[in-house]
Amino acid sequence: MSSYGKAETEKLKQNLESQLDRLVEQLQDLENCRDELDPDEYEETKEETMEQLKELNDSLSKLVNGDISLISALGAVQLATQAAISQAFKTPEVIRLFGRREPNQLRERLLTIEQDLKFNKLSVEASDRQKAEILTALRQLNEQLSTEELQFLEKHNDISNAFKNVKFVEVKDE
Repeated sequence: MSSYGKAETEKLKQNLESQLDRLVEQLQDLENCRDELDPDEYEETKEETMEQLKELNDSLSKLVNGDISLISALGAVQLATQAAISQAFKTPEVIRLFGRREPNQLRERLLTIEQDLKFNKLSVEASDRQKAEILTALRQLNEQLSTEELQFLEKHNDISNAFKNVKFVEVKDE
């Protein structure tokens, strides 16, 4: 691949990540403003955002299947959009970190959740949900999980089961 092709690939990757970030932020803003919107407006806006995520996923599928040089760059973004579409992840930040393949930041977020629980900033239910989302994301990124983390996921398998509806594509780095 020429250096021009590499620059094009990097630009495309940045554009796709930006689009994913924009859609994730839109979902987050929607959740933050949910009380200010009437239920119909909330559902309509959420449905439009989910449709945009599906369109992004469709574009990624075409690119992943059609251009070998873009597979590893697009694969992670595609997995994140599929996870968002299937609503396996409820936390936009987890979708973003998963899409960018940032396991260290996911681990940091895990520590923050545990601290928030300790200081009663999060309920046990919210903490368990977010922790399960992060551990599931780490597992999907092929990160090594401790025995304790695997047992936690087994106990909260409703989160990881949400991925059963997601068609993952094996992505190999060049």
